[in-house]
Amino acid sequence: MLKVSGIYVSPFEVEATLMQHPSVLEAAVIGKEDAEGLTKTKAFVVLKDGSTATEEELKVFVKERLAPYKYPRFLEFVQELPKTATGKIQRFRLREREKQA
Repeated sequence: MLKVSGIYVSPFEVEATLMQHPSVLEAAVIGKEDAEGLTKTKAFVVLKDGSTATEEELKVFVKERLAPYKYPRFLEFVQELPKTATGKIQRFRLREREKQA
C-alpha cells in the first residue's frame, strides 16, 4: 500500500485499471517522491505490439474509473518490466531504478 496525500492507495488496483486499457499489455506501479518529498504513484507501462497511447490518455483513463487521487502522477513507457524466472514483476528493481535516476 502507498500513502498518497494521506490516503492509502493500492498499487495493484491502479495496475489492474491500467491493464483494462486496450493498448496496455502490462503495468507496474510504485511510489515516487515528488519535489516536495510527498509520495505519488508512478506507473511503468508496457504497450501491446503495434499499439499507441499517450501519457495523458492513460491518466484520464484511470481517473474515469478510480477516485481521482489514485491516478498515476508519473508515467513511463518501457519495453519490458523486470521479472523473476516465474514471471513475477520485481517492483524493487523499479524502485532502485527511480533512486538512481
